Amino acid sequence: MPKTETETPKMKPRPIVRLGIFLISHSLLVSVVCCTAGVLALLLLPLLAKNTYISENALMPGSASSMISNRDISEANRLASDLNGLNFKPQDSAAVESRRILTKYMSDLGAEVSYHKFHYKPNQFHPLHFFSSPDSTSSVKNLSCSAHGVNTVGIIRAPSGDGKEAIVLVTPYKFGKSGAAETLSLSIAYTVFSLLSRVTWLAKDIIWFVADSQYGEYAPVEAWLRDYHTPVFTGLGTLNADRCVKIDDPYVFEQKSIAQRKISDGFRRAGTMAAALILKVADRNAMLEDTLNIYAEASNGQMPNLDLINIVNYLAVHRQGLRVKVEKVLTLLDSRWLEILGQIFELLGKAARSLNPGWKFGISAADYIEGSATLASSLYYQALGIPTGPHGAFRDFQVDAITLEISPKVSPHNKARHNEFLLRGGRLVEGVIRSINNLLEKFHQSFFLYMLTSPSKFVSVGVYMIAFALLVAPLPLVAASLYADANQLDLGVKNTKSTPTATASDELDITFRSWKWLYAAKEVFLIHVWGAAVSLLPYFICQIPNCSPTSSSVIWVFLSMLSLLILYLIVGSPSTHVYISQSKEKGEWAILKSATISAVFIGLLVMSVVNFAAAEIGALLLVPMCLMAQPLKLDMKAGKLRSFLRIICNVVLGFIAFPPAAFFVVKTIFEGFNSINMGDFWNWMESLWAWNSATYIYIGMVHLPCWVLCLHILLHSC
Repeated sequence: MPKTETETPKMKPRPIVRLGIFLISHSLLVSVVCCTAGVLALLLLPLLAKNTYISENALMPGSASSMISNRDISEANRLASDLNGLNFKPQDSAAVESRRILTKYMSDLGAEVSYHKFHYKPNQFHPLHFFSSPDSTSSVKNLSCSAHGVNTVGIIRAPSGDGKEAIVLVTPYKFGKSGAAETLSLSIAYTVFSLLSRVTWLAKDIIWFVADSQYGEYAPVEAWLRDYHTPVFTGLGTLNADRCVKIDDPYVFEQKSIAQRKISDGFRRAGTMAAALILKVADRNAMLEDTLNIYAEASNGQMPNLDLINIVNYLAVHRQGLRVKVEKVLTLLDSRWLEILGQIFELLGKAARSLNPGWKFGISAADYIEGSATLASSLYYQALGIPTGPHGAFRDFQVDAITLEISPKVSPHNKARHNEFLLRGGRLVEGVIRSINNLLEKFHQSFFLYMLTSPSKFVSVGVYMIAFALLVAPLPLVAASLYADANQLDLGVKNTKSTPTATASDELDITFRSWKWLYAAKEVFLIHVWGAAVSLLPYFICQIPNCSPTSSSVIWVFLSMLSLLILYLIVGSPSTHVYISQSKEKGEWAILKSATISAVFIGLLVMSVVNFAAAEIGALLLVPMCLMAQPLKLDMKAGKLRSFLRIICNVVLGFIAFPPAAFFVVKTIFEGFNSINMGDFWNWMESLWAWNSATYIYIGMVHLPCWVLCLHILLHSC
């Protein structure tokens, strides 16, 4: 028939729309392919790691010869001898005397020396600490006078600089009760500091910060950095610094002698910090050769610029002959399944090279195991969100910093290699400072988002984000597919009831059915509010006196379950769903699953911005459970093998995705079943909130609520 004038041609949807419709209609296939590819991409990361390279040409590591002389070594030995001579004195007097000796040596080099007094305050749970940092002076009046330390700071002004930039060298030291390893690290730092006080090429100020580590290594560095970056316009800081000093305190006499020698007791500053190095000597001894351990992870997965690690690794390996190491998950080195996987990838690499010699796919099985163990450690510590050393305090102020821990081959008491060890350690630090001194601007050329598979290999963000993207890609497609299927069911019901004999109650029921997604959204929202309340419960549990970690864990679990039961009785009772609960069909749980998957998708994307490693691990646990979730009652009625397998998968995934269960499963795999203790999970979570880790917020407000919603779907009485 010919077309009439009133008829309009039917418009075809755009290609992007047709592609979306196709993916949504085949969401099951897309989910299987993407999840499988995501896990495979994660396993392939050690193979895709690239060799590190120095991006900033101005660094030029190793371009100049070392200038450390025997004079610097002898002066450092004399300092160590003077400090070791105080070991037989009482601790209080030894602390004052060792600080006086260190100050004298610094001032003799022409450095500006000052003291920094800080009050130690243990990390405690407070809900607002996750969103704001407390004022540094607001709680001074509530602190104990006995819990304070005194840092020693020496500053060398650059003869060729303008005082606008500085490089920080940190050595933790327990005044009055130090060991041989700490004294040795102080000697290495003094060797470098002595050299830098004489050179003319220095363009950045040098700050030697000797941290009083009697309350740990992190607390003094954090307190000093907070005061360094906080301008003081009144004399309140000086008043608070002296509030604990008594007339008969030996510290007062020390201050008098300092005033006589024109050494400032005020807070001295240099320029903007370009970078920082934390130098330590380990108490343990290396078996074969001197070893350098690098610690780089800061709070919430932050990492220093990769160039800083690259110059340290280059100078340590190619100039000083040190063996450089990064942290590994040691239990994975003996993993049988990882060895089999490495052998498979090695065979695939050989087959690829036989087809085309230019293809460099594949590494040896031993390198794959080593890279996987290092990658797992890097992924875990970044996801944990807790700094692996005092360098984390610098990263919170956007200063690139790493901790260098040198393990000598022999005991520090061995005098035969003592000078050689000082020389190698001093030349390493000197070379790093020379390279940073060459920079005209802050580190910016290399990567800030990366994971290490060895000291000389890394996986950049453009590679490891592929695994995460593949894991979360099916979520919006499955959510849209479930919602569309539920609406088609409702549309069929509506067409059936849209007859001349339809009653007013039928029309009202149809209206409520068309808006039933609001009930699912409300349920998802309320469960997330419950998750926020569960996250705040430790604040009140911590107020219970003499409560052990095991008791705290039991109380936390009991209160969480009780609050969830009360929420269900108030909000989830049948009386609140008069029209929805009359016919419990697939549309109800499907829309609830759609809303849950949408919440998981949004939560994982937000967490990937804050801490990508935590989002990666969360996706591995949550995504399979969310995609597989289906009421167990339906699978039991079906009675098929496929349904039985799905029941087993749902039970296993639900158990593994539960945060305490996941923690104990991982702990059992790595440490054995005998290491299980109920209070360990509380201690682990306590460390997360004490360090203000965003992972704690993710577990309480994203992971746990979504797990409860998936459990609700499994137990749905459809």
